[in-house]
Amino acid sequence: MSQMPQQAALPKCPSCAEPVEPGDLFCGACGYDLSVVPEPPQDHPTLTMNGASGDGVDWPAPEPDRSGAPQAPHLPADLPGTDSGGTPLPEHGPGTDPHGHGSAPQPAGSGVRFDRPAEPEEYPLQAPDPRVADNPGNTAAPEEPAQVCVACRAGRVDSDGYCENCGHAQPRERDHVERESGPVAAVSDRGLRHHRNEDAFAVGHTALPDGTPAALAIVCDGVSSATRPDDASTAASQAAGDALLAALPRGTHPQTALHEAIVAAAQAVNALAEEPATAREHAPHQNAPACTIVGTVVTSGLLVVGWVGDSRVYWVPDDRSAPAARLTEDDSWAAQMVAAGLMSEAEAYADERAHAITGWLGADAYELEPHTASFKPDRSGVVVVCTDGLWNYAETAEEMSEVVPADAAERPLHSARVLVGHALDGGGHDNVTVAVVPFPAPPQGAGSA
Repeated sequence: MSQMPQQAALPKCPSCAEPVEPGDLFCGACGYDLSVVPEPPQDHPTLTMNGASGDGVDWPAPEPDRSGAPQAPHLPADLPGTDSGGTPLPEHGPGTDPHGHGSAPQPAGSGVRFDRPAEPEEYPLQAPDPRVADNPGNTAAPEEPAQVCVACRAGRVDSDGYCENCGHAQPRERDHVERESGPVAAVSDRGLRHHRNEDAFAVGHTALPDGTPAALAIVCDGVSSATRPDDASTAASQAAGDALLAALPRGTHPQTALHEAIVAAAQAVNALAEEPATAREHAPHQNAPACTIVGTVVTSGLLVVGWVGDSRVYWVPDDRSAPAARLTEDDSWAAQMVAAGLMSEAEAYADERAHAITGWLGADAYELEPHTASFKPDRSGVVVVCTDGLWNYAETAEEMSEVVPADAAERPLHSARVLVGHALDGGGHDNVTVAVVPFPAPPQGAGSA
């Protein structure tokens, strides 16, 4: 049989690094077979590794695994470390860092630098950059708080204006409107029974060519049986108000100006019915928008009223011992019955047809007949311009005089609120709109609102 060649004696066991005696065939510590260890090579590398000088790296020669014992691992720490310039790294004593501070023991001559500060286990959150916080373009807009139902106080309001919880319709901007212009003020409210406010108004003040102050108020009531009554009342009140504010400073007589303003309002409402023929084909049941109109112009010594429909104007003197008066006559079935002598006023207004109007603004009106009248009161007072949403609860002049506050001339907005509240307390079955105009018009200077 063939024999293994004799090998030179080894100074230590290649497996456990224990010293061995010359002639030992097996390691006395681990039993490693020393006879199979080849003699280390005697060549010298032409290039130094890792910048080390002298003979190369003395790696132990690989041994075939015959005994089953694990080979000694080769670690990076077995090589001397160098920096990027090839200079050997300083060897630190165990337990110290390059600055002499305590640290975990590291092997001498390690090729890995351990002079970096220890990294924290947790990293603190970085503070927000103030430049980003100050830039509105980089900040997200805060979400608007959800609207809460005014009825149940719990449900959210959807985009249609109804509560998702109880279904209650939420107030809209037009449901309650208040406005002042110089000495005149007006308030309009949806009431307690209607789903929307179909009333509209316009108030303003200006000056005549001679500097005499003038105040005006227009109140319109949309016809509920017509299409888009709210649009009709808005168009009519705006057109009439604009016409008066343009005509009065030019010197047009207030009564003539009011007549022309009603005509302009009628034209504005008629224009709402001018729609393509195809629209009529798709909605043949719709009729023309319509509304009523009533207004007043008050100067230093003249009081002018004009109307079409059943909205009214009342005169209430400051001296409540003097009689109040109603200054308009309704365009209604009940008024016609009374005028013809067929019924008394009480009988006519008790009939279910009492509020059927016989005059209105709209493309399907029978004929436009604006009514105007002028008065010269001999004492101070207030003019109350209102829809039937109020006078249904204070029909006669005496009843209206009782509910108008005594300081109405000095506080017209407060008085308009009181009158609207009177109608709501009475049931609020209809939209309620009231304008209060002091007479004579106090000097306020030129301008309009």
